Amino acid sequence: MTPRARRPGRAYASGMPTGGGARELLASAERRAVVAHARSAHETHCAERHTALADEAPTQPLREVHARVAALHRATAACHLTAARLHDDHVSRLTTWTRRRDTPQPLFMAGVAAACGTGSVALTLVGATPDQLALAASDEPARAAQELEFLLGEGPARDATRQARPVSASGALITALWPGYGPALAELGMAEVAAVPLRLPDTCVGALAVFDPAPGVIGSAALTEVAEALTRSMILSPEILSPDGEPGLYGGLDVRAGVHQAAGMLAVRLDRPVADALELIRAHAFTEGSSAQSVAARILRGELRLG
Repeated sequence: MTPRARRPGRAYASGMPTGGGARELLASAERRAVVAHARSAHETHCAERHTALADEAPTQPLREVHARVAALHRATAACHLTAARLHDDHVSRLTTWTRRRDTPQPLFMAGVAAACGTGSVALTLVGATPDQLALAASDEPARAAQELEFLLGEGPARDATRQARPVSASGALITALWPGYGPALAELGMAEVAAVPLRLPDTCVGALAVFDPAPGVIGSAALTEVAEALTRSMILSPEILSPDGEPGLYGGLDVRAGVHQAAGMLAVRLDRPVADALELIRAHAFTEGSSAQSVAARILRGELRLG
């Protein structure tokens, strides 16, 4: 079996909902687009109002305050507008699909990839530690690449999250930075990668990784804008959560709850720290070329005993 064939992941041929389910998907996407456009319009109005107040302010300090507030509102408006365009793109893809559903259901992250100038992107969310809590990807290669980061404990998304700054590399530099991840990424056919953090004022909640983007994408403002839109307008936006509480990624987010549950069970059985148990699950998954989720599921079902 070739190394590429052994890389973990899942097929991206999503199940096709019935006619009613497809209509609900489309209606949900349309609602989210409307919400994002409305929020952008509201923030633009606020920016214009504070700009006018700055022009009318009687003192320089007051003018500066209103100017700063206007700038914040303009930045927020731009963030929501980027999110709105991502939703609009997904609406368009879903509309085409609902009329002729002989192809897999389009993934929202595929539109994110297009906005980033590539065919492959992956989004990871983290908790108090750099370990991935959830993952969304545009395609199988991107998912496999992020699974490698999780199993090996190294890679661009992990560094971008931990350091709260953009990270990028290509060619031999990938292996120089990440000795385990680099060769494995090359086996997936990827030669360049960049990751930008999903930042909040006092923390970082994850990263957006792009693979083999078009020239000029890495380091561009557009990539940062997409990351900010995903963070502020979607992942952390309670207004557009799905009924089951998932952020606005249209069912494309995989939560690693089972992996952490299995690590806790294994830690108790082995009387070891949870971090050690998690490393054991990762190592086993990487060795047999499966995903951490599948190994965790077998542990939870009592079909696999490690240690």
